[in-house]
Amino acid sequence: MIYLLYTFLVPKADHLAMFKAITFRAGGAALTAFAISVLLGPILVRWLYRLKVGQEIRKDECPPLHLIHKNKQGTPTMGGILIIAAVTTATVCWVRLDNTYVWIVLGVFLLLGGLGFADDYLKVRRKNSRGLSARQKMAVQTVVATSMALALYFHDAALPLYVPFYKSPVAANLGLWYLLVAFLVVVGTSNAVNLTDGLDGLAIGSVTICALAYTVIAYVAGHAKLAKDLHLFHTSQMAELTVFCAALVGAGLGFLWYNASPAMVFMGDTGSLALGGAVGVVALLVRREVLLLVIGGLFVIEALSVIVQVGSFRLRNGKRVFRMAPLHHHFEMKGWPETRVTIRFWIVALICALAGVLIAIKVQ
Repeated sequence: MIYLLYTFLVPKADHLAMFKAITFRAGGAALTAFAISVLLGPILVRWLYRLKVGQEIRKDECPPLHLIHKNKQGTPTMGGILIIAAVTTATVCWVRLDNTYVWIVLGVFLLLGGLGFADDYLKVRRKNSRGLSARQKMAVQTVVATSMALALYFHDAALPLYVPFYKSPVAANLGLWYLLVAFLVVVGTSNAVNLTDGLDGLAIGSVTICALAYTVIAYVAGHAKLAKDLHLFHTSQMAELTVFCAALVGAGLGFLWYNASPAMVFMGDTGSLALGGAVGVVALLVRREVLLLVIGGLFVIEALSVIVQVGSFRLRNGKRVFRMAPLHHHFEMKGWPETRVTIRFWIVALICALAGVLIAIKVQ
């Protein structure tokens, strides 16, 4: 929207040329999303309290300390609405509206946010309800991921697959195999972020760090000269993803303002499914989907801890590897304070993100 204003006004005002710069618009998107989150946060929290959409703390899903400390019981959930509103508004305001990649990632972001909202709504409105079943959520995620992959398949002539430390793609064009890759990335990342969302500030802080890493990668990959010098796959569409990722960072920091311990609001599945899906789609669009295993290493660890725990329980007659899964609850059960677990996990997320960026841009 602002870019369109620039195209109309620049002939009469050359000093407005800065509005064309991707860095300026990315910064504007981050600040806009942050401002929306911070300013509308209290209004949303009061509204959610009036609706009585408080989080129900279940004995089988959290450590005993969460049941002892009653401050979590009844804390409003569905705060992901704020994140979605901030990111979408900031992106539309600052991005070039003729960019297909942006509409693809926004579509997935909104659709998965809608799925999460339906799940949260059923949980808080129906007594003892666990929301949508795993099969129902997987079915919707599959449709969304497949639709996104098909849109990209018909839009781009080549869909190469890159792996870290290799300049050339290991597959020049995945063709229809890209549908499987997209499914694994989008569904896997969406659910991994959802699993990580168990402590105040943990998921949103980690996603913000991950989004910041992809902001850098999207900018470099979208810059023709830098991409060529660093042997990155480049299309002209990639640059605008910098604006979207920056909006994610701004909205994440704004939401963290209210989600930091002790949380005033939880993002719920509304936020976690949308954020995870968006990060996965960005990774696909900049052709660094495999690198997401490094940049989003914390989410990989959290998801693996659940897989290992469930596998051990079923194959070893009820024996567990961890005291509780996902992994952040294991450390809580060992006596770590919640804030210590969160901050140390943020440190892990930051190290993973830095490592991923260094690998992506091949710093020597």
